[in-house]
Amino acid sequence: MLQYVSNQWPLPIQKSATENKIYAVDIRSANLVHLFGNFTPPIKRLACLLAQPFKMEKRYHRPTKIFVCSRGDKEDMKALLGTKIGMTQILQEDGVIIPVTLVQAGPCVITQIKTDETDGYSAVQVALGGGKNTSKSVQAHVLKADKKLAPRMIREFRNIELTEEQKIGSSFDVTVFEVGDKVKITGTSKGKGFAGTVKRHNFTTSASSHGGNGMVRRPGSIGSMYPQKVFKGKRMAGRMGAEQVTVRGLDIAFVDVDNNLIGIKGAIPGPKRGLVTVVGV
Repeated sequence: MLQYVSNQWPLPIQKSATENKIYAVDIRSANLVHLFGNFTPPIKRLACLLAQPFKMEKRYHRPTKIFVCSRGDKEDMKALLGTKIGMTQILQEDGVIIPVTLVQAGPCVITQIKTDETDGYSAVQVALGGGKNTSKSVQAHVLKADKKLAPRMIREFRNIELTEEQKIGSSFDVTVFEVGDKVKITGTSKGKGFAGTVKRHNFTTSASSHGGNGMVRRPGSIGSMYPQKVFKGKRMAGRMGAEQVTVRGLDIAFVDVDNNLIGIKGAIPGPKRGLVTVVGV
């Protein structure tokens, strides 16, 4: 877990008695500024560690947030798989109406527990039932967890701490969340089909009257000389939507244990009946 400590500048260089390692990240450009000690592989990927420490450059003149990373930090099992039902409104005790998105979450079954010794990393694999026409390979994979389980969705979560009672085959539901918890939602956005530049990239249209040239929604010329090719990522017409989207910082508005429902304040990505992942932050 990354924990915000200070935003003072210059960086305090102290010799800590704990095993926590301190490093600084420029939040404007996501570049590593200072580095102290070694980190676990996820932090190595984040910071792109090199053999030698980074040097301070003059352009980093603004305060940079300092974070403390503890080795092996883990959280409780606050993660669920579910289906988006739709949006509605609820009335709070103070009389304020807030929009919420209903998610049919869980119950989820633990299908595999990965460890550093066997898999090279630690993770918990969970599955959401209710699937149809599952392949034999998937059925054999979840056989240890539940013989009757037909997974509709399988996901892995890292840095999850399980209790002694939780093992392969154990299930959990919406009781892992409480009202007021912060979560992040991951889903597949609605597919818009083949869209033009105006809808897809917010291009400006030309005048449709008073001397317009008739090219109202056309993208126009993209150049005919150097480099005589189209660069990858050029903003042009194409398929829009149907991409993985994550929304962070949402609040749990209510929890219905009897119906396995959770209400999330605000909108979440995806259409109705779309599969989403709810993870506590």
